[in-house]
Amino acid sequence: MPAPTDWEIVERIPRYQGFFTIAVLRLRHALFRGGWSEVMTRELFERGDSVAVVPYDPVQDRIVLIQQFRVGALRAGESPWLWEIIAGVAEEDEPPDQVARREALEEAGCTVRHLLRIGEFYTSPGGSSEKLTLYCGIVDSTGIGGIHGLAEEHEDIRVQVVEYAELLDMMERGDISSAVPYMGLQWLTLNRERLRREYAEGR
Repeated sequence: MPAPTDWEIVERIPRYQGFFTIAVLRLRHALFRGGWSEVMTRELFERGDSVAVVPYDPVQDRIVLIQQFRVGALRAGESPWLWEIIAGVAEEDEPPDQVARREALEEAGCTVRHLLRIGEFYTSPGGSSEKLTLYCGIVDSTGIGGIHGLAEEHEDIRVQVVEYAELLDMMERGDISSAVPYMGLQWLTLNRERLRREYAEGR
């Protein structure tokens, strides 16, 4: 059965405009069973499209992780300093591959040698319009580390290079608790041997 193709935004009411945007939509849409839904109200969180990169060194079999404070993780009894992969929001009309290379330099001091596209997906379509493009970046992790980020964006990012075996332990312990990094690192686990053959052997 094909999905319906029609919808109508009856009214769009801006509620907040800052670093992010929140709007209230009154809308209706076509139904699988035919006809139309009633007009309903939904809040929409808009933060723009984003890009994330799994920085992997296939020669040394190491991954570059970052750790930073995340306001969405403020919960009693939990640390809001999360282990993540490199990520950032795209500027207007900025190609995703350009965002990936820029953010790798800004957040971790990494130069991406090869960029492999993993996929594109909505991060939380029940209430957010954000669409994310995910990459694996082939890097040389030698000398990578320290504190990075842009002061004007209040970034305070710790960069750490992790052996692949330690990454598996971190995932097993639940140290990787953000969805996009977890997805990217699972992709790496499935494709690691191929990447090592293609980018490490004979070098």
